[in-house]
Amino acid sequence: MTVYAPKGKNMGTAVVVFPGGGFQVLAIDLEGTEICHWLTSIGATCVLLKYRVPSAPFSWKCKCYNHGVLATSLPSLQDAQRTIRLVRYHAAKWHINPHKIGVIGFSAGGFLVAETSTDFDRQMYKPVDPADKESDRPDFAIAIYPGHITVGHGLNPNLHFTKQTPPTFVLQAEDAKMDSVRQSLAYYTALEKAGVPAELHIYAKGGHAFGLRQRKGFPITHWPKLVDTWLHTIGMLPM
Repeated sequence: MTVYAPKGKNMGTAVVVFPGGGFQVLAIDLEGTEICHWLTSIGATCVLLKYRVPSAPFSWKCKCYNHGVLATSLPSLQDAQRTIRLVRYHAAKWHINPHKIGVIGFSAGGFLVAETSTDFDRQMYKPVDPADKESDRPDFAIAIYPGHITVGHGLNPNLHFTKQTPPTFVLQAEDAKMDSVRQSLAYYTALEKAGVPAELHIYAKGGHAFGLRQRKGFPITHWPKLVDTWLHTIGMLPM
């Protein structure tokens, strides 16, 4: 994990970033360092996680399959849980409000957002130090074109939505491949059913894996402004 200090005034908010890459690689710049440059510009501390990704299907830990594709990666989730706990453990040292620690993820990283938001009550690894006594529940969650939310025709059974799931923001382009719109719709529907405050945005054009990069003439380019506004409305950034 790499910690980026906020630029200008520190708002006391921290965001852990999960880049995408299909649990095979990590888009560490497009959906990592570039995201941190934006988040620090609005006064947030950014924590970029270079989580472990399986190199072959047999190294994955999961409960379900979708045409041979496993639904989750245990090492990735362990790293995500550990990072959130470390950020909360070091909150005072890094000038972070321990109740304003959230996550943002893209594609496969969006699935880690969903997992950390719904499975925070399950210890996925053996505690190693005092930091593991901290809660790994994010205080807010931002999923950008998330994947793996559904398996077959149903919700991924590794996700357990409850009223304790944090407020969530979901964003998607309709013309993305890989059945992405259905993933985001299923995500939002599960949040709504559990009574979780949620916001969903679906744009007509934008494709997949756009990150912060410009899509000339496409409104989806301005999605960070929506996130900024949402963070203010839920109290994670000051009004």
